[in-house]
Amino acid sequence: MLILDAEATRAALPFDRLIPALRTLFATGCDVPPRHVHTVPAPGGGFTSLIMPAWVPGVCYGVKTVNVAPHNAAHGLPGLHSTYLLYSAATGAPLAWLNGDQITARRTAAASALAASFLARADARHLLLVGAGQVARLLPAAYRVVRPIDRVTVWARSADSARVLAEQLRADGFDAHPTADLPAAVARADVVSCATLATAPLVQGAWLQPGSHLDLIGSFTPAMREADDACFAGAALYVDTDEALAKSGDLLGPLARGVLAAGAVRGTLATLCAGQAAGRQDAAARTVFKSVGTALEDLAAAMLACGLTPADGPGGGTGALAA
Repeated sequence: MLILDAEATRAALPFDRLIPALRTLFATGCDVPPRHVHTVPAPGGGFTSLIMPAWVPGVCYGVKTVNVAPHNAAHGLPGLHSTYLLYSAATGAPLAWLNGDQITARRTAAASALAASFLARADARHLLLVGAGQVARLLPAAYRVVRPIDRVTVWARSADSARVLAEQLRADGFDAHPTADLPAAVARADVVSCATLATAPLVQGAWLQPGSHLDLIGSFTPAMREADDACFAGAALYVDTDEALAKSGDLLGPLARGVLAAGAVRGTLATLCAGQAAGRQDAAARTVFKSVGTALEDLAAAMLACGLTPADGPGGGTGALAA
């Protein structure tokens, strides 16, 4: 069985290959059952375990396990641990073990960039990062694959975190600077990408300029929000999957208050990638993309890392790895 640690998994998933891999699998599709969520009791608080399966029939079957233990911080340990196992979908034989944290972070950034390839203006150059965590650090490199991003502004609750990330991005060749003025930064940005754990809106629709694209990565539970209702009023809304309508506080609130109608979503990543939904049609329009993550993205990343494609025939997974 192939074993890819964190560094090997990262190296196997460059954004210029990962974004097209996501686009291909969203267009062709795969089987994605509902995720399983289990509470595992243990001394000191236990943890929540998410099990996320997906498969391409006859090619490969993957399962990501994510264990979330918020109390780990008190012990100096990460609060999240994740692994990914890839199997042959023809024989059930294990093919590879990959670092799940790297898969999750990189496929999340790649999905936002994939959406932006349809929704952000072609001339978008200025990216605002709201948040300075692991996913936020990856977003400029991912976006640069699909849009001519050269200027990055960073806002975070911690001014030190924003400053450190801006310094890292300058070393990567971006014109990057921290800011403490979020309203002014939103008003100047072509793309606003939020990757936070916020439970109350950070971005207000009144700040967004015409023609901007708002990318909402956090708010993957009903209790979380990154954008106020005005962000959605008059904007073209897209989601990664329809599951976002049932999981995200960013959408559940506006839906309940009538700001969004039940049929407000103009497309998903699957319909965009398959050519069944239109992306941006007007340079002055505002677009919003809301993601909550899907096991399809994890599978696409694992397949890419292992040299597999959806076109590989039955048993082809084992052969591709052997080659």
